[in-house]
Amino acid sequence: MIMAAVLALIVVASVLFHFINPWWFTPLASNWKSMDDTITITLVITGIFFVAINLFLVYTLVRYRHREGRRAAHEPHGRSESEYRSQKRRYLSEPENKRLERWLIGISTVGIMALLAPGLVVYASYVKAPPDALTIEVLGQQWQWRFRMPGADNKLGLTETRFVTPTNPFGLDPADPAGQDDILVSDQEIHIPLGRPVHMMLRSHDVLHDFFAPNFRARMNMVPGQISTFWFTPTVAGRFEAMCSQLCGVGHPNMRAHVVVEDAAGYQAWLKGLETFAMTQKPPSSEGGVVGQGRALAAAKGCVACHSIDGSPRVGPSWKGLYGKTENMRDGSTALVDDAYLGAFIRDPQARGVKGFAPVMPKIPLSDEEVAALVAYIKNLGPAPPAAATEQKAQR
Repeated sequence: MIMAAVLALIVVASVLFHFINPWWFTPLASNWKSMDDTITITLVITGIFFVAINLFLVYTLVRYRHREGRRAAHEPHGRSESEYRSQKRRYLSEPENKRLERWLIGISTVGIMALLAPGLVVYASYVKAPPDALTIEVLGQQWQWRFRMPGADNKLGLTETRFVTPTNPFGLDPADPAGQDDILVSDQEIHIPLGRPVHMMLRSHDVLHDFFAPNFRARMNMVPGQISTFWFTPTVAGRFEAMCSQLCGVGHPNMRAHVVVEDAAGYQAWLKGLETFAMTQKPPSSEGGVVGQGRALAAAKGCVACHSIDGSPRVGPSWKGLYGKTENMRDGSTALVDDAYLGAFIRDPQARGVKGFAPVMPKIPLSDEEVAALVAYIKNLGPAPPAAATEQKAQR
């Protein structure tokens, strides 16, 4: 009886929680209403079976509970009493009902197929983009996003891993004319035009990632060595969050981006401010160029995923206002952040640790010129605003 009461309570609590819980789908901002409908159908069907099966268990627990003087006996379906009595021993040793088992297997098979079919139909459409879709490549890297779009020729350039460098994180082939006008986005924000289908091509630079934009019902795993695809049509203008939903290391919570949906005029204005691949390959020729090289290195090596440039707290110390600051080290000593400190820390981050931050920074092979460029970039960021510095101290 206690078990029956517990099961009944679980059923009631589950149904109530479903209707009063505050967590539900984010507002839909794409064409994939069919995904919501499929999930709703699945919830309704599985919910009905969940309630029915558990209530049946409650009934059987009460109806056939143990009572003094009663003993259970098996009687095969469709057998006469005389036949049962004459072969009672065989029936008791082989209590299976083959016909019932066949019916259960058949009904279960049909039910599972009925549940899977709508999802498979939607998925088949989800991965097949229309021919007029805008193509955007998404590159996932610990712990940041990069985006690439075709230029005026409407073609993406060829990529190979042997071409990957700090200034060419996508691995674009410098000899491929189609890649020279490819538009590159290193900021954690991508703009797309309202009402136009978008074909997303996903690949990973290092480990498993997962691009997830809840409002668009857009989600797909990113596996190193392969390209995953899906598409959607944005139907609502606004700024929507995207994130990595596959645990990818200590900086995983910071691997976030934003998708801005705007009209065609706003989208074209945004495009004009972006760099092409050819523009990023120009060698630096001045101090400003060295700072630019450091900025590109910080993005290419994933530094900005753990070190903010606006004073906000992340996995590691913010670079805003870092130069010239006195840091408290884990061993109780202090250190002035200057060129020598930054160079030594970049080359061997585990030699010393800053108090309040986990020692998780990997050792990244860099040339002396690259280290100097990173130091120049950090120096160029300037002092942190008082509010941001206060917030960082509070977080530490």
